[in-house]
Amino acid sequence: MKRIPVEQAIGEILCHDMTAIGDDGKAVAFRRGHVIRREDIPQLLLMGKAHIFVWDPAVDEVHEDDAGLAGAKALSGPGIQFSGPSEGKFTLTAEWGGLFTVNRAALRALNAVPDYTAATIPGDTPVRTGDRLAGVRIIPLVTHRANVDQVEALENAHGGILSVRPFRPLRVGVVITGGEVFSGAVADRFEPVLRKKTAQFGGKVLDVTFCPDDLAEIGQAAIGFLDQGAELIFFAGGMSVDPDDLTPMAIRQTGADVIVQGVPMQPGNMLMLAYLGDAVLIGVPGAAMHHTITALDVILPRIFAGDWLTGADFAHLGEGGLCLGCETCAYPVCYFGRGSHG
Repeated sequence: MKRIPVEQAIGEILCHDMTAIGDDGKAVAFRRGHVIRREDIPQLLLMGKAHIFVWDPAVDEVHEDDAGLAGAKALSGPGIQFSGPSEGKFTLTAEWGGLFTVNRAALRALNAVPDYTAATIPGDTPVRTGDRLAGVRIIPLVTHRANVDQVEALENAHGGILSVRPFRPLRVGVVITGGEVFSGAVADRFEPVLRKKTAQFGGKVLDVTFCPDDLAEIGQAAIGFLDQGAELIFFAGGMSVDPDDLTPMAIRQTGADVIVQGVPMQPGNMLMLAYLGDAVLIGVPGAAMHHTITALDVILPRIFAGDWLTGADFAHLGEGGLCLGCETCAYPVCYFGRGSHG
């Protein structure tokens, strides 16, 4: 671009949007591509524009709109759509509902390219159709072609840095343990909670089985659900460290591969996760009965999206793993469960 006095700019074409501050806030006064007229000069001077930038085709530069478009394309994977530009910015939204996923290494690489900035909501967040997910732009009005080439290379290498993965309609079994509940002496409070959490991801509860504190019966209930094709089994009750709480032992005796028993999150410390073949087994923390959001709510979206979790997925959750129990819960629009990815 080249910079010329505004009085000499009549007939020139603006190469970027120009904004003005009015009573209603910031708004675009002149759009990119506007041909400057004599009558525009007083308004431009009132906006503090003593000089105008016009395009210089001899310089190897890429306009902010075109550079931003390259960034939007590099970010957009399955389930991502974008709109813009508006003042050089592109906005990315969810094309469908599901789990918002970020290739964190690729996002860092994009933000390391000179002049580029891309900001997103946290990864592993459940989103709905149309939710705003990210924005991308360059900071100056133009950038070097080499910078755009780097971003286009990221697009070619990763095929979309961001994505939204639809939730799978898993078949779910629920095993509720405890002699006091099995006998009817105490009313169960887990079933409605787990049915609600399953339904929000499109899952289907096959049945609910109540068991006494008996290892064999709990194990048999699990095998029964697997025979019905259950892909996820909840075990609720008996998950504390009391000697008579047998549920964790029952899960282990199925032969499942236990990933974690206990997680660095409160509420929900006592959560247990294991895999038996292709089925997910979750020991539900007792806190799920009393708290709207626990560690269970952090991992369920990933389970329904098809993630196969490992111990490393839980190790980083301690930072940000303490819920403050706000009077009005705004989860997932808060830090809980975000963790530190280093």
